[in-house]
Amino acid sequence: MPASTTTSIRLPKELKRELERKARSTKRGKNWVIREALEQYLLGSSHDTLREEARKQSLLASKNQSKDDAVWLEQAREIEGWRA
Repeated sequence: MPASTTTSIRLPKELKRELERKARSTKRGKNWVIREALEQYLLGSSHDTLREEARKQSLLASKNQSKDDAVWLEQAREIEGWRA
């Protein structure tokens, strides 16, 4: 079984130029840049969701919301909107 597989995607010209620019500036291949971006997007968002949920559950359990907690909850709502 191969360690990796090949896939194809279509990119708008501007995004392709940015990909090539990033690969040159980091002295990495385009495959590396794409893989890193996907890992950060897919794994990062999963971790963020779990972290947000853990914090919400903690706040619900404590029933003691401080001024900081209200700010955090507002920021969490904004972050959820970014993913929509």
